[in-house]
Amino acid sequence: MISLAELTRRIEQGEISPDAAIAQSLAAIDAAEKTIGAFVSRSESPRAQASGPLRGIAVGIKDIIDTVDLPTEMGASIYRGHRPRADAPVVMMLKQAGATTVGKTTTTAFAANDPTATLNPRNHDHTPGGSSAGSAAAVAAGMIPLALGTQTAGSVIRPASFCGVAAIKPSYRLLPTVGVKCFSWTLDTVGLFASQVSDLAVALAAMTGRPALRLPEAIAAPRIGVVTQDFAGAPDASGAEALRIAAQAAERGGAAVRELSLPEIIAEAWRIQPVVQDFEAHRSFAWEYRENYDAMPPLLRGRLDDSKDVTAAQYDEAIDIAGRARLALAEAFGDVDVLLTLSAPGAAPKGLSSTGDARYNRLWTLMGVPCVNVPAYVAEGNLPVGVQVIAPFGADARALAAARFVEMALAKL
Repeated sequence: MISLAELTRRIEQGEISPDAAIAQSLAAIDAAEKTIGAFVSRSESPRAQASGPLRGIAVGIKDIIDTVDLPTEMGASIYRGHRPRADAPVVMMLKQAGATTVGKTTTTAFAANDPTATLNPRNHDHTPGGSSAGSAAAVAAGMIPLALGTQTAGSVIRPASFCGVAAIKPSYRLLPTVGVKCFSWTLDTVGLFASQVSDLAVALAAMTGRPALRLPEAIAAPRIGVVTQDFAGAPDASGAEALRIAAQAAERGGAAVRELSLPEIIAEAWRIQPVVQDFEAHRSFAWEYRENYDAMPPLLRGRLDDSKDVTAAQYDEAIDIAGRARLALAEAFGDVDVLLTLSAPGAAPKGLSSTGDARYNRLWTLMGVPCVNVPAYVAEGNLPVGVQVIAPFGADARALAAARFVEMALAKL
C-alpha cells in the first residue's frame, strides 16, 4: 500500500515531484484495476496541484459523492450518466488542500445492500465489504493513498476491516455531507481510507484545517475499555481472535486495559438503530421509491418494502432512546480514554452476494462518535480482520492517537 504520510514527506523534501507521485498512482491503477474493479469512472489526464499539504496525493471519491468533472451514478441505473453542477464540499476540502481526484470508486447501489462486482485485493473469492467497496479495495490494492467513503451503519469500518486498511469514521458532521446522496440524515458520515493510522491523521488534518488532528510525536499509553457488544451476538472465531490479540498487544505496550460493561440504554440504542435508518431512508428515497420503483436496486427496494409501516411515533421514540444513550456513553468514558471493540464479526465472507454484517458498527454510527479501524489479525485465506478504536464525540484526535498506539503495539508482536 502507499503511505500518504511518507509520500507527503518525500514531496515536501523534494525527493519526488507531485506530478511524479500522481503518475505512480495512475500506473498502479492501470496495473490492478482490470482485476479488482475498484473504480466506476476515472479522471481524464489528472494533474497534481502546485501547492497544498496534499499536493501529489491521488484520491478516489465514493460514487455517491458529487463531483463536477465526473458522473455521480450512485451504483444505480436510475442515475446513469448523472452529472452534478458542483463538487460536494468534502471534495472541495480535498482540492483546497492540494489533493487530486483520479476517479470515482464503486459503491453498492445507493450505499445500501446490493453489492458491487469489486473484488477483495486480499482474496478475490471474498467480498471487499460495502457499501464503500471500491474505496477500501483501491487503497488495499496499492492503487491510491487515500479514498473517501461514507458510513450509515458500517460502510467505512467494515470494508476497511475486510480489506486490511486503516479507516476513520469521524465524529458526526466533522466532514460535511452536503452533496452526498442521503440515506439517513441522522447517521450518514463521510470517512477516509488509507494505509495506516498516521496517513488518516495527516489527511484529515489537512482537509479540515485542524492541525490538532495530527499525531503527537510521543503518544501516551491510553486507558482502554474492551467492549464485546454482547447485545449484538457472538462474533466469529476470527473476530474474537482479532480483539484478543489487539487488547493483549496494547496491554503489553503499556496501556491500561480492562473489560467495560455498557449500560442497558446503549444496548437498546443498538436495537432501535434500524428504525432510525429505515424511517429516514423512506424520506430520502421517496422519489426513487415512488417514481422509479421497478428500477430500484432489488435488495434496497425489498428493504423499503419491509419497513414502510414504521410510524413517526416509533421513530420519535427511537430518536429519544438514541439521545439518552449518547449521554450514557459519554459517562461510560469517565474511567477510560477509548473503547476497543470489533470492526466486524470476523473475516470477509466468501462470495460477492453479500457485503457482510454491520451489527458491530451500527451502534457507534448512531452515537456519532469517532471510530478508527486498525488491522489486527490475518485469518486463514489471507483475510484481514480489524478492530475499532472509539473515542468520545468530538475527540477525533484522541481516537487517532490511541489507534496509532494499538497499531504500533500490534507491529511489535
